[in-house]
Amino acid sequence: MAIPLLDTCDLAGVDITGDALLTQRALANYIVEQQAHYHFTAKGNQPGLQRDIALLFEKRGPADFVEMSSADHGRIETRRIWCSTALNAYLDFPHVGQVFLIERESIRKKTGDYSREIALGLTSRTPQEASPQRVLAVNRGHWSIESVHYIIDWNYDEDRSRIHTGFGPENISRLRRFAVGILKSFQKPNQSIAELMRKLSFRTRLVFDYLRMTNNSATVSLRN
Repeated sequence: MAIPLLDTCDLAGVDITGDALLTQRALANYIVEQQAHYHFTAKGNQPGLQRDIALLFEKRGPADFVEMSSADHGRIETRRIWCSTALNAYLDFPHVGQVFLIERESIRKKTGDYSREIALGLTSRTPQEASPQRVLAVNRGHWSIESVHYIIDWNYDEDRSRIHTGFGPENISRLRRFAVGILKSFQKPNQSIAELMRKLSFRTRLVFDYLRMTNNSATVSLRN
């Protein structure tokens, strides 16, 4: 369904990002034919692609670009990216401009918990068109959208929803995104959406306060 959906959009000059499910040759060809660029993730559904990129960066030197985020959300994050054109002519994938590896490290200030993730990917943009800093920025933009889908699936189990007739799936998905959007506006640092939802289940009056549905709803009460 990706190509029929993209057919409704003006794609010229746009970066189309996708998780591993969309890392497909036909889609890559289509995107480039529309004078756009792809930014794909390489995972287990393309084992050869994943293996080749991982092997290239197995003995990597200093990162091409490093980005550190503030601790506004209770954690310190460091992102490093390595980019290379060494596989452009080797990979069995169309229009490769460069491949990349992104390393994400996160430390929670309150607990000291440490996590580390590695992401592999490829883009049709060449180094002249996209510096390591830009490739990292595009990747972050993609995962900021993915995080919303993750939150909804985790808290509402949306992927297993049995609503399937008429406009039901679309409408319920919009309502869930609306609810998450409201919750995010009142979310405190270090507080998860799941935690906030549990709080509301025991204090239903807060639901009406969040929606400003009572005469005495006040900003001060929403922060309690």
